[in-house]
Amino acid sequence: MNSKFKTIGIIGRVKTSGVKDTLNALVETLCKLKQNIIIEAETAESLTSNSLEIVTREELGSRCNLLIVVGGDGSLLHAAHEVVDHNIPVLGINRGSLGFLTDISPNKLNKIKDILDGKYVIEKRFLITTKVELHGKILDQDYALNEIAILPDATPHMIEFEIYIDDVFVCSQDSDGLIIATPTGSTAYALSGGGPILHPQLDAMVLVPMFPHTLSSRPIVIEGNRTIKIVISPHNTTSPRISCDGRTYINAPQSSHILIQKKSRQLHLIHPLDYNYYEALRSKLHWGKKLPYTD
Repeated sequence: MNSKFKTIGIIGRVKTSGVKDTLNALVETLCKLKQNIIIEAETAESLTSNSLEIVTREELGSRCNLLIVVGGDGSLLHAAHEVVDHNIPVLGINRGSLGFLTDISPNKLNKIKDILDGKYVIEKRFLITTKVELHGKILDQDYALNEIAILPDATPHMIEFEIYIDDVFVCSQDSDGLIIATPTGSTAYALSGGGPILHPQLDAMVLVPMFPHTLSSRPIVIEGNRTIKIVISPHNTTSPRISCDGRTYINAPQSSHILIQKKSRQLHLIHPLDYNYYEALRSKLHWGKKLPYTD
């Protein structure tokens, strides 16, 4: 078939139950459609076919025109980091427990043909970057699709810090930490912390305090192009850590500045034509669902 996606990359979380069967079914489907396929090296170990081209995870972004991820939302998050700088669209097939980002069911692989025929919607999701500075020197930096979280070190304790937005002082806080989430991440860790749901097309970020030592501290939603600065107090006894989508940890020593802003490149998510964000909220997060009536 004549598809705009000349080479399709495949990656899957092979340790997740059911992924191997879905991977093999996906490869069979794509081979029947006469698609050129490349497989990430670790994923290839789970496949029945051994005639496909194998590439490293780092090569995916420069080698494919479409990346298909088999797994859960965490699998898609990790895969997105490999291709976002290459503007490669990502399609998710859900084998996880939630599947809020991976919205094709394993028993509906027939939707793949429609997508290759151009029958899909593409949605752009922005990411956020963070860098830690101390006395003007950059200590480390990374980026996240869901959230950047400031967390205690190995021993739980209160963290003292100040929040600035575009260099305007917002507040001081004593808490277990802070979650800065994108609209994509508003239904993940930030939601568990009591944050609001942000529609994915909103140009906004939400700051969610984690167990603040005050009854008045509440989440706040700000415009997406703002720069957030977190100043870690020199009075902290230990250095908090920064988590980027739960995949990396950066130390933020006392008196350091954590700068957070929107990343210039966006993630391109592919959805089937029947994708409905509100239906996903209802079915996967049970949002707005009436409980069955019992007498």
